[in-house]
Amino acid sequence: MKKYGRTFHLPFSPGATSDDKVMSSLEGLMAEDLVVTEKMDGENTTIHAGGSHARSPDSRYHPSRDWLKAFAAGIFPYLAESERIVGENLYARHSVAYDALPSYFLGFAWIVGDEIQSWDLTQARFGELGIQPVATLYRGAYRTGLFEDLARALDLSRQEGFVARIAGSFPESDMPRRMGKYVREGHVQSEIHWMKAELIANGLADS
Repeated sequence: MKKYGRTFHLPFSPGATSDDKVMSSLEGLMAEDLVVTEKMDGENTTIHAGGSHARSPDSRYHPSRDWLKAFAAGIFPYLAESERIVGENLYARHSVAYDALPSYFLGFAWIVGDEIQSWDLTQARFGELGIQPVATLYRGAYRTGLFEDLARALDLSRQEGFVARIAGSFPESDMPRRMGKYVREGHVQSEIHWMKAELIANGLADS
């Protein structure tokens, strides 16, 4: 089992705290083909050939992970030892309430060995495995002011933020340069951590 790397905050992300890592430069994102996806308010989760785990492989039990484990049971038998699918477990409501999710698990990365695969190959692999991807907010070339414009377009009452990455593949060790996130200000609005609060399930689009 391997823990998914940290996604650094974009330099102007207002949700960055003193414990977070911030990108030192946008140089690694100044590419001709960028993908910007919605950052979902869930629990970072990895599905691998042996099963699944939350971002920390030694995480203790929580009932919100029961659905994910059942879902992963239909995925991991088809994964090679070198493959990892990373996404958000959105079963439990955290700070943002969702009422029309396409699935309780939305994928955002396919990793083979130590390489994060291109977005196009990732989408294709998700299709083969029956995994819904996170929503794409933008695809195209980097330009000055792009991320600020995307931030202004967010509905902060129901969107946590966004994640930008180059569309091509890159080593997982390059995440601090090739991937960055924007998180809304004051994102965590409850004094009680979601794992200690009453479990409230988000809603699905067809329920």
